[in-house]
Amino acid sequence: MHRPLPALRLTGAEVLRDGRMRPGTIGLAEGRLTDRPLPEVDLSGYLILPGIVDLHGDAFERHIAPRPSAPFPLESGLIATDRDAAANGVTTAWMAQSWSWEGGHRGPDFARRVMRALDACRPRMLTDLRVQIRCETHTTETADRLLETIATYGIDYVVFNNHLEDVLAAASTRPGTFAEWAARAGRTPEAHLEVIAAARRQTREVPRYLCRLAERFDALGVTYGSHDDTDGETRERFSMIGAKICEFPTSRAAAALAHAVGDPVLMGAPNIVRGASQAGNIAAMDLVADGLCDALVSDYHYPALAAAAFRLADAGVMDLAGAWAMISTTPARILRLADRGRLESGLRADLTVIHRETRAIEATISGGRIAHLSGEAALRFLGAADRAAIAAE
Repeated sequence: MHRPLPALRLTGAEVLRDGRMRPGTIGLAEGRLTDRPLPEVDLSGYLILPGIVDLHGDAFERHIAPRPSAPFPLESGLIATDRDAAANGVTTAWMAQSWSWEGGHRGPDFARRVMRALDACRPRMLTDLRVQIRCETHTTETADRLLETIATYGIDYVVFNNHLEDVLAAASTRPGTFAEWAARAGRTPEAHLEVIAAARRQTREVPRYLCRLAERFDALGVTYGSHDDTDGETRERFSMIGAKICEFPTSRAAAALAHAVGDPVLMGAPNIVRGASQAGNIAAMDLVADGLCDALVSDYHYPALAAAAFRLADAGVMDLAGAWAMISTTPARILRLADRGRLESGLRADLTVIHRETRAIEATISGGRIAHLSGEAALRFLGAADRAAIAAE
C-alpha cells in the first residue's frame, strides 16, 4: 500500500481554480486538498491543474499484448498501464474493455479475467484505474452473465456499440485485416464468419435486450451511453433508453442531436492533436469549436490528453482553463465523481504539475500519493522532504 505525501503546501505556481489560471497555493494533507498552513514546496515556474479524469482508453491493450503474438501477464500489463497513465497526468481512468461476440481479448471470458486481475493488483496501483465495458449490442445471450459481472466487480460505466456490419464488410473489402481479427479470436476466417452470422440472427432480440440492461443499470447506478453513433437517429434511440453519453460520434448530426437533448459528447484527444480522426471520421476540433463536444478522452494514447488541452488553447478555441476542464472537471461531473476534477479544499488530492515553459508533466499526485515525479519538480519535492526531516530532528 502506497503512503500519502506528508502534509505540504505547493507555492509559487499558477493554479487552476474557479475556472481560471492565477497565482496561488494549494495544500495537501492526508490525501485531501486543504487550506491549512503547511511546510512549503516552491513550484515557481509551474502550472498546477486538476488531475486528468479519462473516461475511455484502450492503451492498456498494448501493455497486455505489445504484439498480438506476445501476450504478457495481465497483472504486469495493468501495472504498466497505471504507470503510463500517471506519467501523463491521469489520476482516474477507465479502461475500455470489450464485451463482444468476437471472443478472444474482446470476449466476456477475457473481460472477467481483466477485472479479476485489476482487483488483485489494485493495492499496487498509483492511480484510480477502473474498467468500462464496451458492450456489443448483439450479445443477447450474455445478459445474465453481464449483469452478474457488473454487480460482482462494481462496474460503473458501460457503453453500447454495434460493429457487426463493419466487421462483416471488412471480410470482403479487407480480407487480410479480417483474417488477423479472426486469428486474434482464435478462429479461421470461415469460423469467424459463422460467429458473425450467429450474432446477426439476434437482431430482433436486441432492442428488448438493451432495454432490459438499461433498466438494471438504472437500478445499479451504472452510467451508460453509446459508442460510434453514425447519425442522429441512432443517437436518439440510445438516448431514449437512458444511454445518455455519446462517445465518438462519427458524424456531426449525431453530435448535434446529443447536444440538443443534453447528452454529453466525448471525443478522442488524439483526434485534436493530430488534427483529424485516424478512422476518417469527423474532426474533433470542429466539434469543440462549435460547442458540440463536452469532454476529451485518451482513446488509444494517454499523452494526447494534456497535449490536446494545450492545442485548443494555442489555437484560440478556448483558454487553457476551459480546455483543461474538458479532461478534468467535466469528465468527473459526467461520471458523478464529486470528490475530484477541481482543486478545492476538502476534495481528493488529485493534481498535475506541469513545467510552464516545456509543458512537461513533472509530477502527478493521486489521492495525495506521488504517482509520478521527475525533472526539476522532483528536486524541489525532495528538497522540501529533506527540510521537513531536519526540522523533525
